[in-house]
Amino acid sequence: MNFKFRFMKRSVFLAFLVAVLLALPGCTKKSSAQVPAIDLKSDIKVPFSFVAYGDTRFHDPKDTDAANATVRVALVQAIAEANPAFICFTGDIVYNGYDTDDWKVWDSETSVWREKNIPIYPVLGNHDLHGKEEITLAHYFQRFPSLKNSRYYSVETANTLILALDSSLDETSGAQGQWLANELDHVAPEVDFVFVMLHHPPYTSSSDAKMLGGGHSSRGREHELARMLEEREAHAGYRIIVFSGHVHNYERHEHGGVTYFVTGGGGAHAYPIERAADDPFQSKEVNYHYLLVAVDHRQLKITMNRLNLSSGKAVWTQPDMVTIAVPAAAKAQASGK
Repeated sequence: MNFKFRFMKRSVFLAFLVAVLLALPGCTKKSSAQVPAIDLKSDIKVPFSFVAYGDTRFHDPKDTDAANATVRVALVQAIAEANPAFICFTGDIVYNGYDTDDWKVWDSETSVWREKNIPIYPVLGNHDLHGKEEITLAHYFQRFPSLKNSRYYSVETANTLILALDSSLDETSGAQGQWLANELDHVAPEVDFVFVMLHHPPYTSSSDAKMLGGGHSSRGREHELARMLEEREAHAGYRIIVFSGHVHNYERHEHGGVTYFVTGGGGAHAYPIERAADDPFQSKEVNYHYLLVAVDHRQLKITMNRLNLSSGKAVWTQPDMVTIAVPAAAKAQASGK
C-alpha cells in the first residue's frame, strides 16, 4: 500500500510537471491560428495600381471540371502585363490545399509574376484548406514566406492600408476580431483607403440554392463583419473597400458607405448569378475577370477587366468601373480640423 501510494504521488507530480513544461513558451508547437498578426510595409508612392482577384483553383489543366485552365493562364499573363505594384488574392488559390501537384501548377503558371518581382498578398480560401491543416498551411506559407505563418495580417503602402483576414476563423471575435477592431480604431491619418480582403463575401446575390447552376449564400459572421465596417465608416476619414471571392463571378454592392466587391472570376468555373434588382452591377454573363485598382490622392478607380475566350481568342472588355473618393469634409472632421 505504501509503495502504491508513493507511486501515485509520483505520477501526479510527473503529470503536473509535464503540464507546466508544455505551457512554457517554446515547449509546444504553436498552431498557425495562434501566430500573431504581422504588419507588412511597402515604400510604394502614389499614384500606383494593383490587382485584386481570386478563385483560380490551380490544378491539373486536364481536369476541366475543377477550373478553366486556359482562362486561368490568360488572366495570369494579362495581370503580369499590367505591371501592378502588387496582387491581392482573395483565396482558393489551388483546388486542393493538400495536393503538392496543385501547388506545383501554381509555381509553374505564375512564374512570370516572380520573374517580374510582383508581390502577392493572399488570403486563405476553403479550397486552400482542403486536407490536414498542417499540410495545407505548410504548402501555403512555403509560397508566401513574408507572412511568417500569420493567417491574417496588414500591409501599409502609400495612402492605403490592407487588412487581410482568414474567413475560416471568426472575423469579429477572438484574436482575429480583436486585432481587426484595433487596426480599424488606429488607422493613421494619412490613410485614404482601407482595403479589407477575405474569401467569403459579406454580400452576394448568389445562393446555396444554385438556381443557375452554382453559387454560395453569404454567412452570418460576414454579416457581422459588414456591420462592424459600416459602423466605423460612418465616422471615418477614410473609405473602406472590401474584396472577397468564393462566388465564381463578379459583383459590386454598396452598403453604409462601404463598397463590396466579389471578385471570384479567376478560373474556377464561373456561373451566372440571379442578381437582385437593386444590385449596382447587372449582368447575366459568366464573368472571368480581374480588378485593376488605380490609387491616387483621396481618390481611386476600380475597373473590372473581363475576359471572353468563346471565339477562340482573348476579347477584353471593361463592363464595370467605379470611382471612389474621400470627401474633404470627412477627412477634416476625422482629423479634428
